[in-house]
Amino acid sequence: MNTLTPASPDLTDREAGPVSHLLYLHGFRSSPQSTKARQMAGWVAENHPAVVWICPQLPASPAQALAMLKELIADWPAASSAIVGSSLGGFYATVLGEWLLCRTVLINPAVDPARGLATMVGSTTMWHSDEPFEFRAEYVDDLRLMTPASLTNQNQTWALIAKGDEVLDWREMCARYPSARITLIDGGDHAFSGFETYLPAIARFFEWSTSG
Repeated sequence: MNTLTPASPDLTDREAGPVSHLLYLHGFRSSPQSTKARQMAGWVAENHPAVVWICPQLPASPAQALAMLKELIADWPAASSAIVGSSLGGFYATVLGEWLLCRTVLINPAVDPARGLATMVGSTTMWHSDEPFEFRAEYVDDLRLMTPASLTNQNQTWALIAKGDEVLDWREMCARYPSARITLIDGGDHAFSGFETYLPAIARFFEWSTSG
């Protein structure tokens, strides 16, 4: 594992305190039943049950997803809130992190989902069920419009990136977050297998006690 460490990777200059509200965002065609979502949900429930935990099923429409998420976290305290997102969920986490200015953890985040998902227009099914899933052409435009031109929340951002990601280019991911904390691992995959081994480090990033 290689870790690229910018000037202020651990947010030691902030006076935020432990995370009290946590939002987890799954990837494209995924769900709260994804392995990483369930691992994080189990960790939170066992070690930090007082934390407000939300892991919603995201609608196919990016505009609807973003509107729903903003409504869910509109009254959250930015200083003690955090967002974790994987792949397309990492893109949404970036957008919301810029809006709320809170801590974000990105797992193989989609950098340009409008480009990447343009080939996915049409009908398919969800990964964890046979439920129909339709990705419309206008959703590509939605993603393009909501992509931040620049990122100002990188001092509160930690990206976990696998060089072996078979879907997204690790070089683009690293280049998108030049001032963030980046953990770059050799090998790995898009699903970021072994995510559970990073939960104690994420707990420290959230300023949670890991003694429990």
